[in-house]
Amino acid sequence: MRSPRLAALELRRFGRGKLPRAALVALLVLPLLYGALYLWSFWDPYGRLDRIPVALVNDDKGATADGHRLTAGADITKGLHKSDTFDWHQVSAEEARKGVEDGTYYLSLTMPADFSRRIASSAGDSPETGALQVRTNDANNYIVGQISRTVFAEVRQAASTKASRSFLDRIFISFSDIHGATVKAANGADDLEGGIGKAEKGSQDLAAGLKDAQAGSGRLSDGLARLDSGSGDLADGARQVADGTRTLADRVNGIADKVGPFVADNEKSIGDTARLVADSAGAVRHNLGTLVRTAPAAAQGAHKAADTLNAVYKARCTDAVLPDPACADLKKAQQAASDAARVADDVNALVADQNGDLKKLDGQLATLQKQAKALADRSPRLSEDLDDAVAKIDKLNAGAQKVAAGARTLHSGLGSATTGAQALDDGIGRLSSGADTLSGGMYKLADGSGKLAGGLHDGASRIPDYDKKDRDQRTDVMADPVQLVSRDLHKAPNYGTGFAPYFIPLSLWVGAMVAYMLITPMNRRALAAGAAAWRIALAGWLPVVAIGVLQTLALMSVLHWAVGLQMARAAGTVGFLFLVTACFAAIVQWLNARFGAAGRILVLALLMLQLTSAGGTYPVQTSPGFFNALHPFLPMSYVVEALRRLITGGGLTPVWHACVVLLAFTAGALALTAVSARRRQVWTLDRLHPELTL
Repeated sequence: MRSPRLAALELRRFGRGKLPRAALVALLVLPLLYGALYLWSFWDPYGRLDRIPVALVNDDKGATADGHRLTAGADITKGLHKSDTFDWHQVSAEEARKGVEDGTYYLSLTMPADFSRRIASSAGDSPETGALQVRTNDANNYIVGQISRTVFAEVRQAASTKASRSFLDRIFISFSDIHGATVKAANGADDLEGGIGKAEKGSQDLAAGLKDAQAGSGRLSDGLARLDSGSGDLADGARQVADGTRTLADRVNGIADKVGPFVADNEKSIGDTARLVADSAGAVRHNLGTLVRTAPAAAQGAHKAADTLNAVYKARCTDAVLPDPACADLKKAQQAASDAARVADDVNALVADQNGDLKKLDGQLATLQKQAKALADRSPRLSEDLDDAVAKIDKLNAGAQKVAAGARTLHSGLGSATTGAQALDDGIGRLSSGADTLSGGMYKLADGSGKLAGGLHDGASRIPDYDKKDRDQRTDVMADPVQLVSRDLHKAPNYGTGFAPYFIPLSLWVGAMVAYMLITPMNRRALAAGAAAWRIALAGWLPVVAIGVLQTLALMSVLHWAVGLQMARAAGTVGFLFLVTACFAAIVQWLNARFGAAGRILVLALLMLQLTSAGGTYPVQTSPGFFNALHPFLPMSYVVEALRRLITGGGLTPVWHACVVLLAFTAGALALTAVSARRRQVWTLDRLHPELTL
């Protein structure tokens, strides 16, 4: 009998009676229940996290930073309430603690009282880190704790980014403030450079003016010295004249009664004395003329020097933008020049005031000189003119005394003027030297101020000045400088789609395992009739393959249209699952045919090994080495990898590889089943009395 016919006969047994039919229906829907229910329950757990009750505690008291109120806890709380991450319940700290402990809440998130203060401290002298406090309880649910760590890491990152943006924004604002202050400083340095440039030019003018003033003060000092010397000679001469006239008058008046005889006896002596008086009067007249001519010129020179110093002092100290360092010395020089001018004025005034007297004195001296000459000429005839001479001598004596007193006053004033002029000349000399030093220093200062202005302008150009748009852009980048740009080539839309390649082969293996609980792996009639071993193997394999095809169609129909599984290659997926069903049926058939009742245990054990080494949940590399070693030798490893490419997309190389592996496993299992069928055609005591029956 051919293998297909034997397979049909095997399936026909399920049409006899209600219970076999029910068993066949149960066999068809078992993988459906197994796979579809599993995937349905795990389909999109992350999309329903908003149903998980979580306690939220906001104890944050807020803080003030740079005059602005910071309420980081309230901001985070508001954002969490708007999100769909968890079912947030805002409660007190004690309620949150009790709720996490008794399972009312799966976990809690707490913003401590100093949360905003710590964040605000980032701009102060002692920055502190703000801490979000999370309390979990793995006794409630371990997976929720794992999910919360990811969610709260994102919350922490968002809070940190916001705090960083606030801190960096203040830094950029400070940059703008520094830039503005530096620009102002640079502009001030420009003004300073201009003022110092003017001061430097003024210092040069001051130095030149002081040199001229020094030359004028030197001339003034020399002129006053000559005047002083001349006035001294004048005073001495006037004193001599006064002494002579007094002596003459005393002698004349004392011996007036005796003059006649005396004159007669001493005509020659009288003539000599008269000549002496004439010569002295001529000398006094000469010195008096020199004084009258020199005094106005000296006063004019003193005033010119004083005016020059007044102009220099006004330009450097009164009208200047920056006070001149030499102002103190200039003030002294100005005072000395003023004193000298005043003394010169006094002398000139004295000469001017006494001009009439001096003219009279000059006239008197001329008269005296003339009369003395006349007396000398007339000395041989003095006795005749004695009475007239006595009167004139008395008058001459009185005038000579006045001239002597005026000469003394003039000499004293010119002495003071000479001393002041010398002090003025020395002070102006020191001022001239200081002005030269000042001019050199002002040149260096002008050069330095130019460099300062240039440096400040250069520094201002290097200090960034951001407007609000640039500041916001740079703050965003620096607060979160590294962005994760992910590109999912073949994204699974949900959790269930990602796990489908794992649960679908699991359900098909269970379907084959249960099918061989109802269908014998080797047809007894064929064994008894001595049919060919390969026919027996096919006869036991084909019915389960047929059932497996129906199981696959039912399972994938429900997953696609009821649960919502979307496949990148739907036809390819179903066709590949037909091959998977055939392979699994062959392997389960051989284990049952070869080991009998123990084979069912081996089928279950092989299922466990495949589930743990297939890498269906976590990458197989994360499993212990034992499972890594098993991974390449079990068919489900290749089935899971191929189904991922067929369902979510990607290259088909793993699919073709899996097809080759599955075909090899199928052929090998059928060959081993044929060997077992050959052995089963020989009856032994073990077959008659098996050690284990199920």
